[in-house]
Amino acid sequence: MRTYRRITYEDRCQLYALRKAGKTQAEIGQALGVSQGTVSRELARNAGRRGYRFQQAQRSAQARQQQVRHQPRKLTSRVRRALTRKLRAERWSPEQLSFWLRNERGLSLSPEWIYQMIWANKRMSGDLWRFLRRRGKRYHRRGA
Repeated sequence: MRTYRRITYEDRCQLYALRKAGKTQAEIGQALGVSQGTVSRELARNAGRRGYRFQQAQRSAQARQQQVRHQPRKLTSRVRRALTRKLRAERWSPEQLSFWLRNERGLSLSPEWIYQMIWANKRMSGDLWRFLRRRGKRYHRRGA
């Protein structure tokens, strides 16, 4: 199994030349040492109206790479209060809270992030962890 590696500028030049020569995605992948899926994604991601052009593809890839992907979460106190209220009063799970935030508020917070918020609250002598269904205990299957 091949390990992950990014497509380089030289790879893009070679991909362009092989594509112009009429090679298939599988053949291009073999020549570059990447999977056919990688070639397919590269072509889909970076092909413009005039087809795949390696210089344009390189610029697009660099622009995407420079975008901030993991922006720090800035929860307003209002959203934090709503999360706390749902957790305490309605005993919602972090999974339910995450789903609710995505659908009702348009915010994307993973259940894991909500769990981290709850455990951070516990470290500061908070009591949110007490409202989790299992209160942090692991589930043990019985029998079977």
